[in-house]
Amino acid sequence: MAVTASAGARPTGAQASSAAPGSAPRRRTRALFGTHPLHRTASALWRPLALVVVLLAAWWAVTETELVAPYILPSPADTWLAAHDNAAYLAHNTWVTTWETVIGFVIAAIVGELVAVVMIYSAGVEKTVYPLILFAQVVPKIAIAPLFIVWLGFGPSPKILVAVLMAFFPIVISGLAGLRSVDPEILELTSTMGASRFKTFLKIRFPASLPQLMSGLKVAATLAVTGAVVGEFVGANEGLGYVILQANGNVDTAMLFAALIIMSLLGIALFAVIEFAEKLLIPWHSSRRTVGSATSA
Repeated sequence: MAVTASAGARPTGAQASSAAPGSAPRRRTRALFGTHPLHRTASALWRPLALVVVLLAAWWAVTETELVAPYILPSPADTWLAAHDNAAYLAHNTWVTTWETVIGFVIAAIVGELVAVVMIYSAGVEKTVYPLILFAQVVPKIAIAPLFIVWLGFGPSPKILVAVLMAFFPIVISGLAGLRSVDPEILELTSTMGASRFKTFLKIRFPASLPQLMSGLKVAATLAVTGAVVGEFVGANEGLGYVILQANGNVDTAMLFAALIIMSLLGIALFAVIEFAEKLLIPWHSSRRTVGSATSA
């Protein structure tokens, strides 16, 4: 009877969780990386790093076996030599593109969030401004960038303006979505308790909108890099866009690839900065997402 009862008994919570599908891989992941923040970072990064290694190996294999002509696809070694031999030149032009990108991104973030706030509190402004914002987003920036050169000259202003236009739309959309995500009952409660609109925005609306706003800022940061480079394509004598045009004209694909890689790393760096800011501003959201990803791993 005892044997029969134990065989028919329901497993406890611990036994059920240990028998759950996928629990063994999760335990192996935790055993391998641990629960320390650095270990969790390593757990999140090893897959993309492994993919980068595989892509570099495939790139090297294709160029080493001469499946593609060197003037079409340079080898990783040639790309590294081009970057090393022109380090000062690339560093100067990278700095030019970086500060154009950062200034354009900051302007887009401030103006975009202000526009989102005004639109959330005024339905008339939203109905008037939103179609214009959508129209500005649909217009190709490369098509109107020459017009900015005519208006503002060949200085940094046209590049910054293109970066602003590229980054503006996702910030406005994410800001609107975040500000609308607040539970209406909470807003009614604060109004009943006599809180002003400004205090409600500062204590309720804005903190609640941060998760979606930070997601929009990450997208906008990468688009701002693209916008600055597009502006440099049209008219510039410095910047990564200028380097890419010069390398393309000289059929120097090694330098072209070096500039493209630096441009990509710049976008990744800005993305990482915003990711770090997100962890500081809303640690509860970041920790919950980290736990979810670790569980799914």
